[in-house]
Amino acid sequence: MNILELQGISKSFGDFQAVRQVDLNVPKGIIYGLLGPNGAGKTTMIRMITGITGPDEGRILVDGAPLREDHIRDIGYMPEERGLYKKMKVGDQLIYLARLKGMSSAEAKAKIKAWMERFDVKDWWDKKIEELSKGMQQKVQFIATVVHEPKLLILDEPFSGLDPINTNLIKDEIHRMNEAGTSVIFSTHRMEQVEEICEQIALVNKGKLILTGPMQVLKDQFKKHVFKVGFSGPLPESIRMNYQIDTVQQDWIKIKLEPEQDSNQLLQEFLKQGCRITLFQEVLPTLNEIFIEQVGESNRQLIH
Repeated sequence: MNILELQGISKSFGDFQAVRQVDLNVPKGIIYGLLGPNGAGKTTMIRMITGITGPDEGRILVDGAPLREDHIRDIGYMPEERGLYKKMKVGDQLIYLARLKGMSSAEAKAKIKAWMERFDVKDWWDKKIEELSKGMQQKVQFIATVVHEPKLLILDEPFSGLDPINTNLIKDEIHRMNEAGTSVIFSTHRMEQVEEICEQIALVNKGKLILTGPMQVLKDQFKKHVFKVGFSGPLPESIRMNYQIDTVQQDWIKIKLEPEQDSNQLLQEFLKQGCRITLFQEVLPTLNEIFIEQVGESNRQLIH
C-alpha cells in the first residue's frame, strides 16, 4: 500500500511548466528521498501534495484516496523557508500551529511540553522566536511540524543551520517516528544525508521524473564494474598488461573490468602471482555520482 501516489500530475505558471506528467508512488512506512537540482520542480510538487496549490492535470492520492482538505491534518510539512512569527513566544506559537492541525489547546500544550522536554528546551516557552538562534528556531519548527503526529512527514532541508549534535538529534527523531509508522519524504541537496537516511529515492529534473527506485538497486544499476583490491607486494606485471587500471595507491589498486572480464578471474590472477589479498570489493557509485550523471544526461536529451 502506498501512502502517496502522484498520477500524471502537471503544473504550469504562465508559459513555464514546473512539473510535467509525473507518476510517483511512495510506499507506506518508508523514508523516501525527493531529489533534484535547483528549479527541478520539487517544491512545486510538495506544494501540490500539501494542498497549497493544485495540479493542472492528474491527481494525487493520500492513503489510497484522492487528496481532500482533511488529509492535510495527516501531513506534516517543514518547508526550506521557515515560517515562524518572530514576535510570538515559542509556546504560544506552537499551540497556535497545533490548533490549526485540529488539536485542542490542552492536548497541544501537553504534547508540545513533552517534545520540549525531549529536546531539552523546556525553558524556551516564554522566549520570543527572534531571541533564538537559527538552530534553535529550527528545533521549534520541527516540533511544530510533528506535534500532531502526522502519517506523512515532508521535510525540506531539515538540517539547515543545525550543528552536528542537533543534526543527530533530529535524525534520531525522524527514525523513531518512522519506526512508529510515519512515512517520510526527505528533500535535500546533501547527497550523503540521503544515502544515510533514505531507502528509496526519486530524482526530478526540469519538472520530469528521470529516476526512481530503491537505493541499493540504483547503485547496482549504475555501477561501472570497478573493483578495489588491497594487496601486499609489487603489482604483478600480468595485471598491468591485461587489466584497465583506474587508480594505484601504495597498498591498493582500482581496476575497471571490461564486459568480458570476470572478477573471480581477477582475484585468481592476484593469487596466482603470490599476492596476499587484504581487500577485494566492488566499488559502487555514490548517490552524488549518480545524481550528476543522470541530471547531465537528462539535460543533454532536452537540448537535443
